[in-house]
Amino acid sequence: MKINKAYKCRLEPNAEQEIILNNLVGSARFVWNHMLAISFEMFAKNEFINATNLVNKIVGLKNNPDFEFLKTSSNAVTLQQKVRDLASAWSRFFDPKVHARLKENKKRPKKPKFFKLADGTEIQLRPLMPQFKRKADGCDSIRLVQFDKYCRVEGNRVKLPNGIGLVKFKKSQDIIGIIKNVTISKKSVHWYISFGTERELAEKPVHPSKTAIGLDLGITKLITTSNGETIKPKNSFKANQIKLAKLQRQLSRKVLFSQNWKKQKHKIQKLHHHIANIRHDYLHKITTSISKNHAMIACEDLKVANMSTSASGSVENKGRHVKAKSGLNRAILDQGWSMMVDMLEYKQQWRGGLLIKVNPRYTSQTCSQCEHISKDNRQTQSKFECVKCGHKANADINAARNILSAGHAVLSVEGGCSQGRPLKQKTCDGREKVA
Repeated sequence: MKINKAYKCRLEPNAEQEIILNNLVGSARFVWNHMLAISFEMFAKNEFINATNLVNKIVGLKNNPDFEFLKTSSNAVTLQQKVRDLASAWSRFFDPKVHARLKENKKRPKKPKFFKLADGTEIQLRPLMPQFKRKADGCDSIRLVQFDKYCRVEGNRVKLPNGIGLVKFKKSQDIIGIIKNVTISKKSVHWYISFGTERELAEKPVHPSKTAIGLDLGITKLITTSNGETIKPKNSFKANQIKLAKLQRQLSRKVLFSQNWKKQKHKIQKLHHHIANIRHDYLHKITTSISKNHAMIACEDLKVANMSTSASGSVENKGRHVKAKSGLNRAILDQGWSMMVDMLEYKQQWRGGLLIKVNPRYTSQTCSQCEHISKDNRQTQSKFECVKCGHKANADINAARNILSAGHAVLSVEGGCSQGRPLKQKTCDGREKVA
């Protein structure tokens, strides 16, 4: 059995190394945008877009006298890999399964955008199409494959090509497995390096625990377990919302694209990065704890994109309770439910455990004792009292127990599958089943 794992660390280049890295990511971003424009031309002519066609165009791009800087400030491997990533993005766009999942997320249609081709015609940019990258976004990356050929790790330093040399990084843990690729990224003012590793196991790992648990996800309580435990949310965005609004107001009073505007924009990006880091760190800690202590985890298969759609409506049909729904959407997205479930999924796979996603329908209205379903069972947000058997419990704990029962129901069916379940679930042997 193969286990793929990534180790992400803070990279600490000196001033000279940072200049070279900026040139590398800048050249990669330029090639991505240029090849994307070419691929839009190919798309308009119904030509086949694949990695080979796009990679072959890099040589012509380098030979162009206007782009002479690509020969000195870029790496051939990183440019080719960037173009292959673009080809992969186009493959996802043409994949009918991806579009089928997109239809499940019933988002309000946005104002259409267009791209002007060289002949003056315009094509409409559709959802899932690759996007142009901007330097102002403050998020660039390059990737190096064939790690043994171009790089090596020496203690807390990594040897990088293109004259970068040995660069220090914060090694918080040992890198286990064979390093297959390295991704160097810049977010806000910080540089990061991610080692993609592969490890071969003689047999599938066995989880040390034998317990199962159901998780009910919420806003006032991030997680309520079937054991009656609760985990409070971090709400990193809410804690920094006032500060963020102040910085954005200051940005609106500055001259667009001036030096002061760029400095203020940089402060906002830095704060957004800080908010995301707090959320990411908190979710890692709680998912690691849950994964270590339970062999089977059952959770709701929530459609977060549907739950956080805007209620503003259209010009003809105005929305209702728009302000309240906007606040609810912020609170939902501040929790990071999808990220948390993804973390639980791969951490359970590493440890030999199992994650089951169940349909959340009626889990809050079903009695965990007699299985009677009624909307009158849940009298308030926290109080649950069954109208049939009189069972009283906390509403979130009752829902978590129903989720655990639904998870056991999936396992009890032969092959690990049952009718009426979500489209994507985990079977008994850990494989994905798509209905």
